[in-house]
Amino acid sequence: MSDDPTSSQPSNGDSPKSRSWLDRMLNGFSNEPKSREELLDIIKGAAENKVVDQEALSIIEGALDVANLQVREIMIPRSQMVLIKDSETPADFLPKVIESGHSRFPVIGESSDDVKGILLAKDLLHLILQGQENFDWNTVLRTANIIPESKRLNILLKEFREKRYHMALVIDEYGGISGLVTIEDILEEIVGEIEDETDEEDEDFIRRVSETDYILKALTPIEDFNDFFHTQFSDVEFDTIGGLITQAFGHMPSRNETVDMEKFTFRVLYSDSRQIHLVRATLKSRHPPRKRELIGNAHKALNQRLARQPNLFACGCGNSSLICAL
Repeated sequence: MSDDPTSSQPSNGDSPKSRSWLDRMLNGFSNEPKSREELLDIIKGAAENKVVDQEALSIIEGALDVANLQVREIMIPRSQMVLIKDSETPADFLPKVIESGHSRFPVIGESSDDVKGILLAKDLLHLILQGQENFDWNTVLRTANIIPESKRLNILLKEFREKRYHMALVIDEYGGISGLVTIEDILEEIVGEIEDETDEEDEDFIRRVSETDYILKALTPIEDFNDFFHTQFSDVEFDTIGGLITQAFGHMPSRNETVDMEKFTFRVLYSDSRQIHLVRATLKSRHPPRKRELIGNAHKALNQRLARQPNLFACGCGNSSLICAL
């Protein structure tokens, strides 16, 4: 047997097979996600392999989305805020407190931009024993926290936790109050809608949240959608609005993806790997459904009157002056 070390020991250079195996092993240790998209791909892969369930996947996606959302995207608009004026007595505002079921209320002065503080419903319990005669706003008002519309939700959530407050009033670029946001609003972006014992059972498929915005269950029948919005979406291929929206996307959309269909922009609020569950419909038309209905009724009434009185508004040419004006 030869004593040549080269014949009995491996050479200093690794074989291609050894290098390939070593590269794969090192890549396995260094294959950390470099972007949010790569991280989501890994998590979705884990969900497909049943390592985590779909509910956990949705929560993780929600937690990641919160970092990209601003307060203006989830706040309760000014028009829907339940406000109490500092000129009101307990007899004036207690019915409002009881009816709303909220736990916190902004207290204002002469206008909604003149914020005096926040009233907690629990701070009114002493009225039961002490009566309303000696009620003093100074003993129950708490400091109002003011934040800009552009504040990121993840930063606000951290402030909520560290400073131990649950509501903030939102101001626009001009310093006026534009809405409010609570810690529950942020948590619902992560885990989905949170209902408590004061929430009423709501079986409606369509819920209006502002002049042009509506929350829709994806299972809303297309026929009901058409009746509500006076649209003519076809229900030949699909029975529900969720089916139409999924077709418009061309794939199963994730949370916060948007698509335009006719006069609407649809944003997905909640979905899983199988179907859409909840969407937000924004009406791009300048007239919301109720106004369009009133305008349509006015046109219909005018046409009926013209049919009964063909010479109404007639001009010299024998036609209706309305026709001539057109």
